[in-house]
Amino acid sequence: MAYVIAEPCIGTKDTACVDVCPVDCIHPRKDEADFANEKMLYIHPDECIDCGACVPVCPVTAIFALEDLPEKWNSFTPINSDWYKNKQA
Repeated sequence: MAYVIAEPCIGTKDTACVDVCPVDCIHPRKDEADFANEKMLYIHPDECIDCGACVPVCPVTAIFALEDLPEKWNSFTPINSDWYKNKQA
């Protein structure tokens, strides 16, 4: 996993990151059925290409490179990957 979306995204769900992602690895998008029900956005750990395009456009500074993720938000690494695992189940 290259990047992780953390706690500041909860309740915000600004999709500027979705719009700039060159590989469409941030979900749910506004046009997806589960967008309204989700409390935050998630980065797919296997599809992210580590480009960093999402970081500067996030208005709440919720996106971090894995190695820069604040310790208090370490739990968001599995939260991001688990969201995609649950979508495949």
